[in-house]
Amino acid sequence: MKITTPAKVQDYLNTLEFNFEEKGDMLKSPILTMRTKKAHCTEAAILGAYILSCHGHKPLILHLKTIKGDFDHVVALFKEEGLWGALSKTNHAVLRYREPIYKNIRELVMSYFHEYFLDNGVKTLRQYSVPLDLSVFEKGWETVEGDLWGVDQELDKIKHYNIAPKKALKKLRKADKIEIEAGKIVEYKKRK
Repeated sequence: MKITTPAKVQDYLNTLEFNFEEKGDMLKSPILTMRTKKAHCTEAAILGAYILSCHGHKPLILHLKTIKGDFDHVVALFKEEGLWGALSKTNHAVLRYREPIYKNIRELVMSYFHEYFLDNGVKTLRQYSVPLDLSVFEKGWETVEGDLWGVDQELDKIKHYNIAPKKALKKLRKADKIEIEAGKIVEYKKRK
């Protein structure tokens, strides 16, 4: 299979097992992610952005920031015919691929808002970053035989925008029981 379109890149990312980081925190380069055939969201976003860059797209990733107690998420961005989409790797049934139908990045980010909640129904997405262009990193990041902690550090440092005013966030309705149950569906079980 030739991985030449964002949809095909997503199909490829879906073949990778979820990386539960059983051996400790890691942020593998694209070459190591392909070798191990495992990825968590940031590794998949970096790999997806790299593959897209081989086909004329900018290698862009975006950080979705949550409240304490939940996990942040990272997606790879792409633009087709002036509209934004996103590649995503997650172990859950939600927070996945977004078709290129969004007029701007905020609109795309907001498509993740209602799906981002804890087991008690509290909605947790609070901020999103400006896109991080991976081409600003030192040449060869794609094949580093170690971790890409510099990318993670840069994602934390770059400008982030609030999803909504604090006053609005205090009034959020919790997710329904059926949504909470659907949110518990996972693709891979963590090994014990």
